[in-house]
Amino acid sequence: MPDLADLLNAKPVLLADGATGTNLFDMGLTSGDAPEMWLELYPERIRALHRSFVESGSDIILSNTFGCNARRLMLHDMQDQVFKLNKLAAELARMEADAVDRPVVVAGSVGPTGDLFAPLGSITEEDARGVFGDQIEGLKAGGADVVWIETMSASEEIRAAANAAMDHDMPYVFTASFDTAGRTMMGIKPEELLGLAQTFEQPPLAIGANCGVGASDLLMSVLGMTALANGFAPIVVAKANCGIPQIKGEKVEYTGTPELMARYTHMAIDAGARIIGGCCGTAPAHLVEMRKAIDAHATGSRPTLEEVTRDIGPLVSPPNAAADNGPKREGRRRRRG
Repeated sequence: MPDLADLLNAKPVLLADGATGTNLFDMGLTSGDAPEMWLELYPERIRALHRSFVESGSDIILSNTFGCNARRLMLHDMQDQVFKLNKLAAELARMEADAVDRPVVVAGSVGPTGDLFAPLGSITEEDARGVFGDQIEGLKAGGADVVWIETMSASEEIRAAANAAMDHDMPYVFTASFDTAGRTMMGIKPEELLGLAQTFEQPPLAIGANCGVGASDLLMSVLGMTALANGFAPIVVAKANCGIPQIKGEKVEYTGTPELMARYTHMAIDAGARIIGGCCGTAPAHLVEMRKAIDAHATGSRPTLEEVTRDIGPLVSPPNAAADNGPKREGRRRRRG
């Protein structure tokens, strides 16, 4: 099976995949239903989505398991199917990754539990470690190459998921969603991920940002993470939403065009990201142009805020003094697109 570390040594920049949820909605998933239900109901559709990402040039594809932990599955009375569903999801992704004659990494997607941590909520870090461990056990059994911890907002939850990956001898990546004035909902700043990554006995293969409120905001988060901190320069992931969501009737459409996502890709590389993909709204057509951008990229200067907003668009939730000096915010976890 492909090794993400080896692939990073072989290539300067890797292309990750696009959205899971929004693409499944286009394939018929109904709002309110768990995407994980489709693993058994429509496995051919899940495989088709993975295949479309591989055919678009992705080096990394994420399993359809973002909400496949017991706390999230409990909302659908599916909490007793954690191992089975995660194993199946990894197997479906593995089939498509192994069907091509180049290395494609299968990343086991691990999203938030959806709960607030004690003392604000009922779940403890040790509880979450067990919840994530059950999920990761299934992903490993199904053939996942790496655990992909994503859309996180609390350091306790990142630690719980990272420790669960280490408990099962799995390499891991973690990304956070910086959607609240340049911070996560729970107040983490992009540069603070650097310090968190350095606390683990087994360091992550990469850290980064995903989802959030738009590609411009995410690029600024990447710039914060790639500024050297005490000599520690991590491999950084940029997996931005495809523009800004707009409600049109009963549909949510994203403003990002393939051309815009190609410009974002060039800027993400110059900002220091080495793994680039798309989150909510990112379809195979976007990835095709992002692949071209990676392959044709000529190194440029590190982008400035002015250049980002000029080429990609204004910040949706810009950092401000009140956010930096005020209390940390609480909020509900979101579902990855």
